[in-house]
Amino acid sequence: MEIKRDIYLKKLIGKKRNGLIKVVTGIRRCGKSYLLFNLFKNHLLAEGTDAQHIIEIAFDSFENKHFRDPEILYPYLKEQMQDDELYIVLLDEVQLLEDFESVLNGLIRMENVDVYVTGSNARFLSKDVITEFRGRGDEVHLYPLSFAEFMSAYPGTKQDGWNDYMLYGGLPPVMNISGPEEKIGFLKLLFEETYISDIVGRHNVRNRAELEEILNILSSAIGSLTNPTKLSATFKTVKQKTISNTTIKRYIDYLCDAFLIDSAVRYDIKGKRYIDTPVKYYFTDMGLRNARLNFRQLEETHAMENVIFNELKMRGFNVDVGVIVLNQTNEKGHGIRRQFEIDFVCNKGSKRYYIQSAYAIPDQAKMEQEQRSLILTGDFFKKIIITKDAPAPHYNDNGILVMGVYDFLLDEKSLDY
Repeated sequence: MEIKRDIYLKKLIGKKRNGLIKVVTGIRRCGKSYLLFNLFKNHLLAEGTDAQHIIEIAFDSFENKHFRDPEILYPYLKEQMQDDELYIVLLDEVQLLEDFESVLNGLIRMENVDVYVTGSNARFLSKDVITEFRGRGDEVHLYPLSFAEFMSAYPGTKQDGWNDYMLYGGLPPVMNISGPEEKIGFLKLLFEETYISDIVGRHNVRNRAELEEILNILSSAIGSLTNPTKLSATFKTVKQKTISNTTIKRYIDYLCDAFLIDSAVRYDIKGKRYIDTPVKYYFTDMGLRNARLNFRQLEETHAMENVIFNELKMRGFNVDVGVIVLNQTNEKGHGIRRQFEIDFVCNKGSKRYYIQSAYAIPDQAKMEQEQRSLILTGDFFKKIIITKDAPAPHYNDNGILVMGVYDFLLDEKSLDY
C-alpha cells in the first residue's frame, strides 16, 4: 500500500541541487524513511536518474553497521562516484554515523553530490537540528498523515475514516494494524517506550513522572488557553504536588521541541501585536494524544479543532489565535473591556485567513455567535467557518465562507473557494 505524500515530495524536488543538506525531520513513525527511500527515489528514477548515481545507506540495517565508521563510509562513498555526473546520496538514521556533521559537510563540498538525510533519535527529533550543520542544512518537516492522505488508502467511507482518524490518528504504521486493541496497544507502547524516552534522554529529565503528568494535563486541555501558572495550579489541585512555573515551561518546551505538541500564540488583530500568554496547545497526532488518556476523553469538538490546526500547519501557514479587544460601556455607564476570539489567524506570504472551528451550528443564534468576532475584525481578509456537517461550501449574507470539515480537509485548495 503506497500512500502519496505529495506536499513533502514537492518540497524535496524543489530543493534539489541547492547546495545544502536536505534534512527530513518529524516524530518517529511519521514516514520519513518511506518519503526518502521510496517516494523520492522513485521520482528520481522516473525522471531519468541513473540508478548507479543514487547511493542509499540505512545505518540502522545490520548489513550496513560497518558504515557507521566514517573512516569506512567516506572512502566507500568516494569510490562509488566514478564520474563527474550528479550523485544523489540518501542516508537514513544518520545519527548512528559517528561524527556525521563532518562527513555531511565534507560531502556537500563536492560539486557533484546532493545529500538527503533522515534521523530518528533525540537529536533529530528537535527543532534545533539544523544548527548541527552550521547553516548548511535545509529542513523538510514531515507530519503524520493528513486526513486526505489517510483517506487515499482507507477502504471505507469518509465518515468511518473520520471516526478512525479522530481516534487512532495518522501515523502510517497504524493503518497496517487491523484490530482496535492492537492499534491502541501500539500507540500506547510507542508513546511510552519511544517518544517519552527520547525526551528524557535528550534533556536528562530527572523526574519523568512530572513530565508525564504535565503531558497528561495538556492532553486533557487541547485547544484551551493556558500558561505555566494555570498548569501549576492544576497540578497542585489535582495531584496535590507543587511544581514551579519555570519547570513547567521547560517541560512544555521539551514537548514542543520534540514535535509532539505545537502552540498557537494569541495575536491582537486591531492592536497588531502578539500577546505572550496564555497560549493554546495542540497535539501533532490525535492517536498519540488519545493514547496518553487511555482513549477515555474523546470530545469531537476539540478534536476537530486540533485536526484543523494541524492541516493548516501542513499547508504551510503560520497559525495564531486571534483576539479582538473592544472597550464598551455597560448599562450602568461603566467602561468595560471585552475580548472576542478567532480560533485561527492564518498567514502565508501576503495571504491571511480568519477561521472559526464550529462543530455544530444548529440555528441562526449559533451562527451569529460564531461569526461575530470575524465581522469585528473590520478588515477585508477572507473569513471562514468550518463545521462538521454543512452543505456545499457557500457564502452567507455577511460574506463569510461556510464549509464542512470534509470539504476543507479533502481539498487542498478549499480556502480559495
